[in-house]
Amino acid sequence: MRTFTRFSYRKADYRIASAHLNTVTDIIINQREILEKFIIENKVFLKSLTPIPALTEYSPDIAKIMQKAASITNVGPMAAVAGTIAQLAAEKGAFGGDGGRLGESESIVENGGDIYMILKNKLVLGIHSGVESLEGKLAFLIKPKETPLAVCSSSSTMGHSFSLGDCNLVTVFSKSGALADAAATRACNLVKKTEDIEKTLNEISVIPGILGLMIIKGENIGMAGNLPEIISNADPDMLNKITQYK
Repeated sequence: MRTFTRFSYRKADYRIASAHLNTVTDIIINQREILEKFIIENKVFLKSLTPIPALTEYSPDIAKIMQKAASITNVGPMAAVAGTIAQLAAEKGAFGGDGGRLGESESIVENGGDIYMILKNKLVLGIHSGVESLEGKLAFLIKPKETPLAVCSSSSTMGHSFSLGDCNLVTVFSKSGALADAAATRACNLVKKTEDIEKTLNEISVIPGILGLMIIKGENIGMAGNLPEIISNADPDMLNKITQYK
C-alpha cells in the first residue's frame, strides 16, 4: 500500500512516498537553503525569464543543473527549480542516502505538479487540466520499468507560476527533472492559441532528453514522443491529491 505524506517548506507543498521520509525532507530543506543563499548574491538567477550566462565552477550544483536546463529550453533558470529539487530528493529517498543502489526502494516526490519517481509498483497519475469536460477522466499508467522518470507540468490557467502563454496544461516526460520542468514552461509559453499546439509539440519533442509531452488547450489535446499508457480515470478524490504553492 503506497502512502503519501504532505510536507511544506518555504511556502512549497510536497507529497512524498518514501520509506526514507526524513532523508527526502532533509534534502529538500538543504537544497532550498543552498539555492536561496546563492540567489542572494545572484539576483539575475532569480528574476531572469531567459537563459543566463554560464555559471562559475564555484556555483552550487543545483544552480548549475537549473542553468543548463534553462539554456537548452530558452527559459529562465527558476523554471527548473521544482523538477530539480524533486529529482534530487527522490533519488536520495530511493536508497535512504546510505550510498545504496538506486531503486532499492520506491521513492516519489511531487513538488507542485512536478514529479520525480522511482517505482516498484505501477502508478496511476491523474491528469488535472482544469478543463471541465476532461476533468477526472484521464490518467497516465506508469510502470516501474519506465522509471526513474520526471513528469513535470505547466499551466497558464492554474497555479501561481508566471506564464507567457494561454494554455491549460503541458506535461513533459524526461529522465531529467530539471529538463522536464524547464521544457514544460517553454511549451506553455509558446501555446497562445489552438494552432500553436502542433508546432510546439514539434519544437519540444526534438530536444535531446525529452521523452514525450502532452498539451491541453480547451478540449484540444496534442501528444508527441514516447508517452506512458493513457487510461480512463475516475478518482473522486483527485482534487484533494493536488499539491500547490500557497
